Amino acid sequence: MTVTRSYVSILSLGFFISFFLCAGGLFFTVSAQTADQQVEQRKTQLEAELKEIEKEIQAQQVLLDSKQEERVSLERDVAILTAKIDKAKLSIRARNLEIERISQDITGKRKTIGVLDTKLQREKDSLAQLLRRTNEIDTYSLAEVILGNQNFSDFFEDLDNFDAIKASLSVSFEDISVTKDDTISQKDALENRKSSEEELRSIQELEKQKIEVQERERKRILDATKGQEAAYQELITVKLRSAAEIRAELFTLRGSAPIPFAEAYQYALEASRVTGVRPALVLGVIAQESNLGENVGQCLVTNEPRKGDGKGVNTGRFFSGVMKPNRDVDPFLAIVKELGINPYAQVVSCPPSYGYGGAMGPAQFIPSTWDLYKKRIGKASGQNPPNPWDPRTAFIASALLMMDNGADKGTYASEKLAALRYFAGWTNAKNPRYDFYGEGVMGLAEKYQGLIDILENS
Repeated sequence: MTVTRSYVSILSLGFFISFFLCAGGLFFTVSAQTADQQVEQRKTQLEAELKEIEKEIQAQQVLLDSKQEERVSLERDVAILTAKIDKAKLSIRARNLEIERISQDITGKRKTIGVLDTKLQREKDSLAQLLRRTNEIDTYSLAEVILGNQNFSDFFEDLDNFDAIKASLSVSFEDISVTKDDTISQKDALENRKSSEEELRSIQELEKQKIEVQERERKRILDATKGQEAAYQELITVKLRSAAEIRAELFTLRGSAPIPFAEAYQYALEASRVTGVRPALVLGVIAQESNLGENVGQCLVTNEPRKGDGKGVNTGRFFSGVMKPNRDVDPFLAIVKELGINPYAQVVSCPPSYGYGGAMGPAQFIPSTWDLYKKRIGKASGQNPPNPWDPRTAFIASALLMMDNGADKGTYASEKLAALRYFAGWTNAKNPRYDFYGEGVMGLAEKYQGLIDILENS
């Protein structure tokens, strides 16, 4: 009969969908595994390479630490230059490998999302077809069941099975949606990590430039001395410039005009008397921040959000696409208002791809941190309200933060760690991927210590 055939076709559809759920689940599992396996081998290779490079980096650091303690000599200085060059090159390689590894993970997640999308669409189609068939079952009368030669118990058992299939399909649909959302979240997190690493790599290109200078310096030393210690000591003496030349040299500041080195040294000396952080280290931190500033540029806070990135948040009266709205906008407005500065005309640091900018002046304090230190900075500098764009005040602010980071202990390790905390915070300070910043600060501090020694002995 027609009724019977229709009823049987509906139940056959149910059995087909039941099979589809099992087979589809298997298909999804196999497909997802295949997507993951496509990147697993490369990831394993990258992880092995990265582990070896990190061992080499650590070996170079041990060599650097030991050589720093030795007296000035040709062998020592060439060894330090070589270790710095090798370590910096290895660090750049390590960052490139990490970016490639993250990219492989992102590729795998994207493939998994594609598989999920396909299965999700199939299950949506099946659920829609099943719901349409449900209406046909709902139209059966008792007479039609009897005429169809179906006994009551079998009929209602089949209906229960049919409802169970619908429920299973709905649950599967929800599970796939949740899995897809979770996979998208993981992919987004990986892309943020990749952006962070790429931003640090761009900063590290400045370190690469320094490496090239160091390589030329090493070659010049070896060419000039032919490996003779006496000739090297004579070269050091010749290399020392007069105190007058050093005083006339300009010291670059981020967010402010350059000043004579002698003036910068006096600011650093005053900051050192207040905090116990040696002047050369204060100069090193300020100089490192200034060099990085040349790379990332300067930005203006505006009353409009940045287009396309969603970071422009309306705080009720102020838009900012540069600094973190809930943390730094209100402190920034309060700071510039006290100083009588137009908030839309004062440059601050630009936001990196993985977060927010808004750091102010030569010491590069973010507004919320400046707000925490404002009273101490004002008391130490005698400037109320303190101005983050004033060079003297910025030196004192930098030294206070470095002191709180442990730089006043005066050892090489404590100073380097304090510089890393200045750049990456306490949580990330010991992450080897940020080590280039600490090495950069310590290298500059060594350079400025030599200039200070000349000034002091003139």
